[in-house]
Amino acid sequence: MIERYTFGNMKYTHKQISRTAGILILLGIITGILSVVPAVENDQFLAVVSLNKNQVLNGAIFQFFLVPIYVGFSLLLYPIIKQYNTTLSIGFVGFRFVAATFQLIGIILLPIFVLLSQEYSIANSSQIGVYEAAGDALRLFRDLTNHLGVILATGLGNLLFYAILYREKLVPKWLSTWGILGNIMVMTASFLILFQLIEVISPEYGVMSIPLVLQEVVLAIWLLTKGLLKHVS
Repeated sequence: MIERYTFGNMKYTHKQISRTAGILILLGIITGILSVVPAVENDQFLAVVSLNKNQVLNGAIFQFFLVPIYVGFSLLLYPIIKQYNTTLSIGFVGFRFVAATFQLIGIILLPIFVLLSQEYSIANSSQIGVYEAAGDALRLFRDLTNHLGVILATGLGNLLFYAILYREKLVPKWLSTWGILGNIMVMTASFLILFQLIEVISPEYGVMSIPLVLQEVVLAIWLLTKGLLKHVS
């Protein structure tokens, strides 16, 4: 008998849910890459953001798309994984909503960067210091929101998710272990960014992020072809 899961008034099979989850992972990776806003990450962001308004706007749009993708992934898999551990499953979904909240706050901040940069570009020498101080405060708040809030909440939720996969052998243990280590590396990178030890757009951050990106690609392929099945060893 094929087990079906209900979403609203519709019923879906395990295979349909797994395939959709795999597609969401790939969409999330692509959207995440497109959501990066180099102008805001630039050390001279006050001078360059106003010159790159379209880049900021496009980044905001793709960052907004990330919210339903990431939250949708957790809600989609919740009916399956809650059968094995309800507490960890609720934690996984809960952390995704926390991350989504931080994500939305980060999006709201982007127009403020544009406005501040525009005012900075026409400010006289006596006003420059005020705008730079405001810019530093805004940048710090965004870093706390995006590089700590979003990444830490997402990472902690993912650790709960992979703990279920590992304990219940829903995917090969090497794949869930890879996910756990990859998330720990990315969370560590977020702290290094916060303390300005590395930059978001840098080889160091890329090296620390690539293992998780590759793992998510492999997981997506696994979900598309195999799904989350208890008998996997």
